[in-house]
Amino acid sequence: MSSVEVAQRFFEEFPAYSEYKDSGIDWLGKIPKHWILKPLFTLMKERNERNIGNKEQNILSLSYGKIIRRNVDDNFGLLPASFETYQIVQDGNIIMRLTDLQNDKRSLRIGLVKEFGIITSAYVCLEIIQELEISFAYSLLHSYDLTKIFYSLGGGVRQSMNYEDLKRLPILCPPLEEQKQIATFLDRATTEIDQIIEQQKQLITLLEEERTTVISHAVTKGLDPSVPLQDSGIEWLGKIPKHWDVKRLKHTCSVIKDGTHQPPQRTENGFPLLSVRNIIDGKFVNLEDDSLISEQDFKELQRSFIVQENDVLLAIVGATLGKVAIVEEMPPFTIQRSLAFFRPRSPILYYRYLSAFLQSSIFQRLLWKNVGFSAQPGIYLGVLGNLHTLIPPISEQQAIALFLDQETARIDEAINNVRSQIEKLEEYRTVLISDAVTGKIDVRGFNKE
Repeated sequence: MSSVEVAQRFFEEFPAYSEYKDSGIDWLGKIPKHWILKPLFTLMKERNERNIGNKEQNILSLSYGKIIRRNVDDNFGLLPASFETYQIVQDGNIIMRLTDLQNDKRSLRIGLVKEFGIITSAYVCLEIIQELEISFAYSLLHSYDLTKIFYSLGGGVRQSMNYEDLKRLPILCPPLEEQKQIATFLDRATTEIDQIIEQQKQLITLLEEERTTVISHAVTKGLDPSVPLQDSGIEWLGKIPKHWDVKRLKHTCSVIKDGTHQPPQRTENGFPLLSVRNIIDGKFVNLEDDSLISEQDFKELQRSFIVQENDVLLAIVGATLGKVAIVEEMPPFTIQRSLAFFRPRSPILYYRYLSAFLQSSIFQRLLWKNVGFSAQPGIYLGVLGNLHTLIPPISEQQAIALFLDQETARIDEAINNVRSQIEKLEEYRTVLISDAVTGKIDVRGFNKE
């Protein structure tokens, strides 16, 4: 039974309720006849207790729909010098991040607090005052979040919302005992689905490790296990096939160049100014929201460098440092300084072999070993040019590249299949939560063995 089939069984035996009524709200539709609707302010109040005197230090944050602890000594992100502006929250409060609605429609915006602490006052903090079981209330608002209800409240998309904007949000109220039954069901069901998703993510990690291992072995040892080896003379390379050479990148490439350090002004029309974000799953692609520059600025940049088909791109700045892609047939474009490009000398180095070598674990470790840090990690072109690469005969490079094309395509297909499974599982999870808390399915008789 596949992972999706395991998840699907949650939907197989759940009947609808025997009687429904019209909720009077388009996005809710029909609801069980014995459920009632109430405005949010009659069930939950805003909690807004400031951290006066900086007395509480347990800093919390909303991350991917979870309320997590945040280390005050952690350098990740920005932290205020004083936390008096933060609000105090406690176990059972519901946190809603309803800012930047117009620009960010992907984030999970609802979290359930499970410990005493403080969190930014930019978030709305709700406290239940009557007739709601905490887990059910959180699941209901979470379902509103998953189905993107907040983006259309108030007659249109808003940049941000506060408690006043939420006061009349319709809240479904089954009988309290039924709320507990729904909450118990969702806890069990979503826990099992989440475990399956985590298993699938671990499988992707294993497949990605297999991919790296296959590439690394091919570009450092070749395809023939019987060839004699010799010491490369370079500690990090170790033993290599006896008939291979070792050369610095600057001696095997006719061009090693990075993109513009002073990007021109953006325009509404023109030529794409691409960056590391355009490397997706090992491919270099145009995106709908790419930055554009004018024709005049584009021609000016071309005086300094022109990226060509079959050049090999390497991310050299930021957390994505080390990402690799080959430039394939594309409309004219230029690049930012987050990318460097290599143009191999064709009699010496085959571009697809170079791409594979740059992706190998042995080169990636060397790359990060030579990184410098200022505002973010980066590596200088001079350092890059002096790094060594292995040079098999050109015919052998081509054979290695062909072999890796076939092997990585097989592994990539497996990875994409697993990702598809995860997407379906996440869709089932969303539908399951929404259907349970809005009464589309009756889970009162659920008894998991």
